[in-house]
Amino acid sequence: MEFLARVLALVIGYAFGIFQTGYIYGKMRGVDIRQHGSGNTGATNTLRTFGWKGGVITFAGDCLKAVLAMWVATLLLTDWVYADALVIQIYAGLGAVLGHNFPFYLNFKGGKGIACTAGVAFVVCPAAVPVCLTVFILCLALSQYVSLGSILMALLFIIQVFVFNGYGILELYGTDAMEFNILAFILGAMAIIRHKDNIIRLAKGTENKIGKKPEITTDNQDSKEV
Repeated sequence: MEFLARVLALVIGYAFGIFQTGYIYGKMRGVDIRQHGSGNTGATNTLRTFGWKGGVITFAGDCLKAVLAMWVATLLLTDWVYADALVIQIYAGLGAVLGHNFPFYLNFKGGKGIACTAGVAFVVCPAAVPVCLTVFILCLALSQYVSLGSILMALLFIIQVFVFNGYGILELYGTDAMEFNILAFILGAMAIIRHKDNIIRLAKGTENKIGKKPEITTDNQDSKEV
């Protein structure tokens, strides 16, 4: 039952994660987000394509689906296992990120999982959020690179989980703490790996900065309809 509960938590997370907020937001406006910008369905590409409103809505939706997945998994599965509820929650969170990044009905091409990972962090390690958020905002303000801020957030999430677990702040011990650390590392590492192309562009100095005019605006859509 212990193993099955973990598998089911992943499945529950994946089922929530495949809800592609950016893709749906675009389709409601007659646009396939995958045909614009970076081609992924995440918040940053939605922001670049539709502007801040689309980006904020997509980030919130992708963050929320991870939170809901963990809540449902906790409700259904924690009575099955001896592990701490945080372990089941992070399995569900990992499933949500996998669903977001690799949705089966979009040929396994989704987003990069930053908003989902933020949702996971908010639930399983809220103490890590202030530092991650502060660094992201500072990085964005100083460099205007969303990708760099996202990479730093993912790295800081891993480091903080290891530190907090080491000092017992998360109140996880033994195998629970080890399992949680491994899953947190996978989450953070996956977010960084998904930005491999951005890392290459950052090194070359060719990465796009935020703040450019969105590709598609209400005026553009109105002119097309006319």
